[in-house]
Amino acid sequence: MAKLHSAWRFGRCPKLPNGSAARNHPGGGVTGADPPRTMEGAIIITMKETIGNNSRAEVLIRALPYIQQYQGKTLVVKYGGNAMINQELKNAVIHDVVLLACVGIRVALVHGGGPEIDILLKALGKESRFVQGLRYTDAETMEAVQMVLCGKVNKDITAMIQRAGGRALGLCGIDGGLFKARPYRPGGEDLGLVGEIESLDTELLNTILDTGSIPVISSVALGPADDASASPRSGYAMNINADTAAAKIAAALDAEKLILMTDVQGLLRNVQDPDSLIKVISREGLKKLRNEGAITQGMIPKVECCIFALDGGVRKTHIIDGRLPHALLIELFTDEGIGTMIE
Repeated sequence: MAKLHSAWRFGRCPKLPNGSAARNHPGGGVTGADPPRTMEGAIIITMKETIGNNSRAEVLIRALPYIQQYQGKTLVVKYGGNAMINQELKNAVIHDVVLLACVGIRVALVHGGGPEIDILLKALGKESRFVQGLRYTDAETMEAVQMVLCGKVNKDITAMIQRAGGRALGLCGIDGGLFKARPYRPGGEDLGLVGEIESLDTELLNTILDTGSIPVISSVALGPADDASASPRSGYAMNINADTAAAKIAAALDAEKLILMTDVQGLLRNVQDPDSLIKVISREGLKKLRNEGAITQGMIPKVECCIFALDGGVRKTHIIDGRLPHALLIELFTDEGIGTMIE
């Protein structure tokens, strides 16, 4: 008992026989070290811990108004880019998403998986081909897309959320008839089994979200059975651009926000100048930039998705840099944010 009181007095968490800390805290406390032998040492440790704890408390207090604002609201996050490759970034994104769900925010996570598809196709000896920035998808490529997006990537993300303490359900557009697609032919260009979402049923998603769970959605849709380009081997599945799928899901769910995680800072007035980040822009201002040709080619599809979502009733959209750890939390829960917010 004396040792226990000594540990608490010096600001340490006593270590219980089973090795866990005595406090009801996921990280426990300082364990495994001898208590300071002098009062001066005890004061120094206590001061350091007080400063650290005050800083943590300040962060939480600053985040509180945002948590209250978004509680019960729906956020759709498109997860892709380098944040899906780097393990440290993957862990940061998953923990951000779990934290959002834990404070009562409804989060739907839509993901891509281009690099993983490239790896599988290369292993199969099949070359990737892109038309107007979209992957040409024949029946063989579609099988690879399904295996990667609906299988490995989707279940890996779902498992990570579960391990982080969240509840997740992995699914694709085929499951429950979530979304159905028709062939996408921009400018009459044949893209094979690339599709665009024709109809979207949100009943399944809302059921999942209402339980506090996180739907993890891969962008593979059910195509029309009478499509001549479809192959029975493909199960009539169609490959959907993940940004587009996220935008349409956000609009259908009447989401508060659509957040696109990318490999760039956000919208730049000058692509050569990283200090020219546009922090906030209106929908009209964004359309003006697009019409003036000020938006670079790689950003055009993302901007179009943001405009579609806003026109569909989504309150705000964000383009953020997924290469930065905890970009989601910084964008949502700080005054400064980290990317571009479009309203």
